[in-house]
Amino acid sequence: MELLLVRHAMAQERDPQRWPDDRKRPLRPEGIRRFRAIARTLGRAAPAPERVWSSRFARAWHTATLLHEEAGWPAPEACTALEGDDVAAEVLRQIARARGVERLAVVGHAPGLDALAAAAVHGTETATFFQLRKGGVACLEFEGKVRAGAAELVWLATPRFLEALPRPKKRAQ
Repeated sequence: MELLLVRHAMAQERDPQRWPDDRKRPLRPEGIRRFRAIARTLGRAAPAPERVWSSRFARAWHTATLLHEEAGWPAPEACTALEGDDVAAEVLRQIARARGVERLAVVGHAPGLDALAAAAVHGTETATFFQLRKGGVACLEFEGKVRAGAAELVWLATPRFLEALPRPKKRAQ
């Protein structure tokens, strides 16, 4: 199984006056614009997953929706296990139960996605593996059973890298 980890795009700054409930904090207009281009690149450069799980927080859900609109990925499905900082063990359990899925994307937050990557590759959430940047994507691959320590990092793409990839040429009409 391949697991794509997608950190949400750039969000508005925390502001308890505007968003007393941080779960409702939206993406910045600049984050939306930049991630649309990233999503289009992902749609051309990487095979689409069969399913997309997302945190229900506004910034992650909007990012997953942009992947659906721009990359042609499946519409997001809510995954509440992605909504905290301590997500790795539960998300890995849920992934292991996702029968018949060869490629799954999860859209969430730091530090939870970073801990998930560390647990999947190193077997422990406390290992420092990498810090996924906002709008960044990592692809992990599990050979055999999905479990802690059984994944390999296949590729990691920063937002700047994805934005720098060549745009497809427009077709002559």
